Amino acid sequence: MASSAFIGDELSAAGFRLAGVSTYSPAREHVAETFARARQDCELLLMTEAYARELPNSVLQAALRESKPLLLVVPDLRLGVLPPDLGRSVDLALGIES
Repeated sequence: MASSAFIGDELSAAGFRLAGVSTYSPAREHVAETFARARQDCELLLMTEAYARELPNSVLQAALRESKPLLLVVPDLRLGVLPPDLGRSVDLALGIES
């Protein structure tokens, strides 16, 4: 069993491979199949947001709630899809920023 795996674009995957992470860059039509297989084989699964969008929302949300394997959705190297600004979200929630 691999301790960690990454699903995403080939350029981002190259960096994760250098860190010893098992990587997958499937065609868009094979993302769900690769995701299911990777979840069975690792304890930590990293996935770019662009690839996560290829999954049915119910599948993604269920996987994010589960603790094994831990699923983290990360930006890709090109920052084609930016994650939300968490600092700004916290500021808005606390009323610091409007």
